[in-house]
Amino acid sequence: MARSPVSASAERVGEVDHPEADCARPMRADAKRNRELLLSAARAAFTENGAEASLENIARRAEVGVGTLYRHFPSRQDLVQAVYVEEVEALCRSAEDFADESSWDALVHWFNRFVDYVATKRALVDEMMATLGMEAPVFRTCHDAIFTAGKPLLDRAQQDGVVRPDVEFVDVIRLVSGVTMMRNASSDDVRRVLAVALDGLRYRGPDSV
Repeated sequence: MARSPVSASAERVGEVDHPEADCARPMRADAKRNRELLLSAARAAFTENGAEASLENIARRAEVGVGTLYRHFPSRQDLVQAVYVEEVEALCRSAEDFADESSWDALVHWFNRFVDYVATKRALVDEMMATLGMEAPVFRTCHDAIFTAGKPLLDRAQQDGVVRPDVEFVDVIRLVSGVTMMRNASSDDVRRVLAVALDGLRYRGPDSV
């Protein structure tokens, strides 16, 4: 069975994180579990504390030793980039989770998932840019993967006549990103305003006022 564009795009993101994957031996089950625990702990720590999150605290959250952390991620930058890439991959894969929903519901649910991604991204990108620079390949690869995953959802909603035809995917990305930048807003506030903003994308018909 042919891979979907979303799956293929997510794989390309993973190649940025693990360029040695083709020649490396398969990871043992315990090592894979420890890596997943570290990524989960790091995602939570970076989201809560940003650049202040320490590697020692992340190892404690994951209930592994600092030595285990360094075996998987030799530097802080390696861990930061791995968390970022993991979030992009999860966001891209989630587009396939909504394939059986109506085109409008799929679009809304994916952009709600996008809000979660932005919360983690905000904590990571400044630190990555300080060491990698804006032109780092990881940023372009992740950008392209997000467009590959999300744009078909918008296209389908437009083809079904439920989203206005003059909207481009980049417009919606900017709209949703702007909503996530609200200061001192709770998660519930962000979701409520997001629902209002996305409702503005609906096609009302030529006779609408």
